Amino acid sequence: MQSETSDYSVYRRLVSQLLQGEEQLPSLPTLTMDIRRALGDPNISLNALTRLISRDPALSALLIKHASSALHRTTTAPKTLLEVISRLGMAEVDRITMAHSIKSLFTLHSPKHKQLFIEAWERVVIKASTCTLLARQLGHVTAEHALLASLLSEVGTLVVLSAFRSDSVPLSSALYYKLCREYSKSLGIIVLKKWSVDNDYIEIIRNTGNWQHSPAGKLQLLDMVNLALYHSLKEHEPTADLPPLQELAAYKKLTPPQNSIDENGELSLLSSHRAEILAIAQTLR
Repeated sequence: MQSETSDYSVYRRLVSQLLQGEEQLPSLPTLTMDIRRALGDPNISLNALTRLISRDPALSALLIKHASSALHRTTTAPKTLLEVISRLGMAEVDRITMAHSIKSLFTLHSPKHKQLFIEAWERVVIKASTCTLLARQLGHVTAEHALLASLLSEVGTLVVLSAFRSDSVPLSSALYYKLCREYSKSLGIIVLKKWSVDNDYIEIIRNTGNWQHSPAGKLQLLDMVNLALYHSLKEHEPTADLPPLQELAAYKKLTPPQNSIDENGELSLLSSHRAEILAIAQTLR
């Protein structure tokens, strides 16, 4: 097991490399940037956008899969990429493009680290799917917006792992999660700024896991992310030191019957829609 001194030594080296520009933080692929620019162009035609997106077969397949998923209940599935983009809309295509890029950026070569990534991505996916379900059931925030916010709030978790690209620095699960708890927020903020992501998402990272913080007024994006994170931690870290759900600022905004709590201390709303959460998750794996 890594010593406390070694833990901090690993991170000091990581931070030093970041500050000196020696460590190459993940960058969005050129094609992703081209697609996002096109999506932001009010004059772009669907045909032109379709041709651009078709240059990325993996993204095209994901968009088709997403358009036929639990998020879009329709009687007929779209048959062409053009139909898929028309059905999803520009905003959702943008979010799915980002989600696809996030996953593809952090694939590692070391078998040990790849396994850690797979485990981390699965947790990220379940959290994002939970956040999506909350948005669908509670309103106030679109499901697609909730999905992307939850994914982006975990970018730092994946960046921590990407710092260990070979087995030259052994990385145990315990060390990885310790580093994530300590440093994922700061790394996530750096990366999202590099990607020129909207500042709203950066603020989500700053306040994710702050159970007593909630924007004034109705339920907002941060509330959904924190509720999803809370339930994700309960599922994946049973010994985590969490307050009762009733004490969360986000929970206090819920009204009956959405605030019903089951025998496990979780929202009944989520436990009763577990199958739908898993269906959403399947589109992200």
